[in-house]
Amino acid sequence: MATRGARKQPVIPGAPSSAPASEAEPTKPHDPLPPKPDQAGPATVTPTGAPTDLPQDAVSQRGAFLTTAQGARPSDTDHSLKAGPRGPVLLQDHHLREKITHFDHERIPERVVHARGAAAHGTFVGNGAADRICCASLFAKNKQTPVFVRFSTVLGSRGSADTVRDTRGFATKFYTDEGVFDLVGNNIPVFFIQDAIKFPDIIHAGKPHPDREIPQAQSAHDTFWDFVTLHTEATAHTLWNMSDRAIPRSLRMMEGFGVHTFRLLNGDGESVLVKFHWKPKLGVHSLVWEEAQIAAGVDPDMHRRDLADAIESGAFPQWDLGVQVFPDTPEQMFEGIDLLDPTKLVPEELAPVQIIGTMTLNANPTNYFSETEQVAFHPGHLVRGIDVTNDPLLQGRLFSYIDTQITRLGGPNFAQLPINRPHAEINDMQRDGMHQTAVHSGVAPYRPNSLDGGCPFIAGAKDGVRIDFPEAVEGTKVRAAAATFDDHFSSARLFYASLSEIEQAHVAKAYTFELGKCYEKAIKQRAVTVLRQIDEQLARTVAAGLGVEITGKAAQIEKVTPSPALSQLGGTWPSDGRIVGIFATADTDPGELAATVAAIADQSMTPLVIAPQGGELGSGTKTVAISRTLDTARSIEFDALLITAVAPDPRLAILLQEAHRHLKAIAYTGDGAEAIAAAGIDGQSEGVQEAPTIGEGFDALAALLPEHRVWARDAEFSY
Repeated sequence: MATRGARKQPVIPGAPSSAPASEAEPTKPHDPLPPKPDQAGPATVTPTGAPTDLPQDAVSQRGAFLTTAQGARPSDTDHSLKAGPRGPVLLQDHHLREKITHFDHERIPERVVHARGAAAHGTFVGNGAADRICCASLFAKNKQTPVFVRFSTVLGSRGSADTVRDTRGFATKFYTDEGVFDLVGNNIPVFFIQDAIKFPDIIHAGKPHPDREIPQAQSAHDTFWDFVTLHTEATAHTLWNMSDRAIPRSLRMMEGFGVHTFRLLNGDGESVLVKFHWKPKLGVHSLVWEEAQIAAGVDPDMHRRDLADAIESGAFPQWDLGVQVFPDTPEQMFEGIDLLDPTKLVPEELAPVQIIGTMTLNANPTNYFSETEQVAFHPGHLVRGIDVTNDPLLQGRLFSYIDTQITRLGGPNFAQLPINRPHAEINDMQRDGMHQTAVHSGVAPYRPNSLDGGCPFIAGAKDGVRIDFPEAVEGTKVRAAAATFDDHFSSARLFYASLSEIEQAHVAKAYTFELGKCYEKAIKQRAVTVLRQIDEQLARTVAAGLGVEITGKAAQIEKVTPSPALSQLGGTWPSDGRIVGIFATADTDPGELAATVAAIADQSMTPLVIAPQGGELGSGTKTVAISRTLDTARSIEFDALLITAVAPDPRLAILLQEAHRHLKAIAYTGDGAEAIAAAGIDGQSEGVQEAPTIGEGFDALAALLPEHRVWARDAEFSY
């Protein structure tokens, strides 16, 4: 059996508290429990960025006894103050009024887009490779910078499902010693629109229909397709949304992109243009469509649970941050590609991604509202050495984000919320306003002044001043776009041509499903006409599925050179953090089972034992906890299955059939062979292997997991 290092006790994720619960209600007073070991909160800095060296619990609730918000201890919190046991409630009951009033105001407006999110704390470590092109301190070799990352869907409300077909937000807040830098991107490198003035249009089209408020968090409806088929600059992003990239297997296995072209400046004032890329160490991996649909019903929180469980289990996800670097020429073009057009991508084969640092997420939030919900990102939060370009979508975002934060978070002081506080000194001369928590000294929040001794002073170049690049600007005021923005299809053709046959088949099925939900035939017909600009066979396949006729000659499409970097298939990746389900019963050898569970944990994977009922299997040192029952287990949660026994329960057959259909690796011992046969699975099927022992069964799975799925099995299915 393969092992790596010393055996460790497996962490079964999901504990709701840092201490086990007692069966009876506790009665002995004690201080609040600390957060779980996997949790962290915002750094304990002051509203003006000064480190306090206070522990995390200094900003948490304190004391063993219930108090009001003002610190008084009520004697009862179950009964209102009344005029007699059956009398009316008295207005003087401050505890009642405070408790109810606060409850009535516990919600803030959800984000218009990216409302549903999950987040984690971590650290970014620069490797020094960016030194020659950027003077930002966070990229210096071995420089460690705290980060907070929020992943999100775009279209759905806070209560929607994680696994919908949608773009994902990938926003990173770097708490640098030079101020906050926010890299606010997506998991798709191109966008729907070229100019921010059209952002309300695409979101209004993508959101639920205004009369019925359905469908939620979906693009499978008429208004979305009406817009994107009339507004063909959306074609490339729409194609990515119809690909597997729109339904990630895990947030840990998702690429991130800055989308826009940014400008970097070095210490000599020299500039280059760049595009930012986040490359997951675990590789890019997606759900198959049936998995996404099942998850939306049985586990709508799949992605946020997966991220939190992985961190709790010690399988910390990592991403390399890289940049594609381009000369900062007056025309801002590269190999015929307009770098200011956010609907275009540059193939990595033309401009390789150069890695400049690595991010590790190693702690879950302590409080969702305080951190994940209140974190405020802004593409204008920049530091020395990083600047924007004239991308018209980016320019509009620079206005929009601060406006929405003021609305959502109750005023202009949102940067003083703990999760948003910079880890650098703040002396901004901004005063008062809602939720002002800093206590400013001095009498002269203006410049110039003499009453405060001239403070604050203006920094010079030697003091690390933020750089405004002296770009020459001229032109006639027009509402127009450059002629190079007229190309709406080349990036879409490049992406589609770069996909494997399996991925292309998934794209065709996605278009057929999504457009099949539309009512208007004219919209379906128009969509097929647009698809002919990408690939004729793709258009014909979708047309056949929709029952739409294709007339006229095929479009004359210029051939493109595929970019292998755009396909998810063909490589191998680390298996860290993968979830292995082990079906076992009381008949399973407890020693072998316990040893294999430990071996899986030792290889930085998460073992979850599945059994007909809950509880434990084995005894003494051979005891293993049952993590899932046949009531709660579905294939979507597992990367591989190991079957060590059989049970007279049709749900075991369903679990195996789903795993087989979803191309998961499956291993079984002789005691599990009957279960494989009962599920109708051919023992000779690709990626289905019999093993003499439980440990050797895991070894067989470990050999298959680096490819994510058993892609060779796809040929066995005609779906």
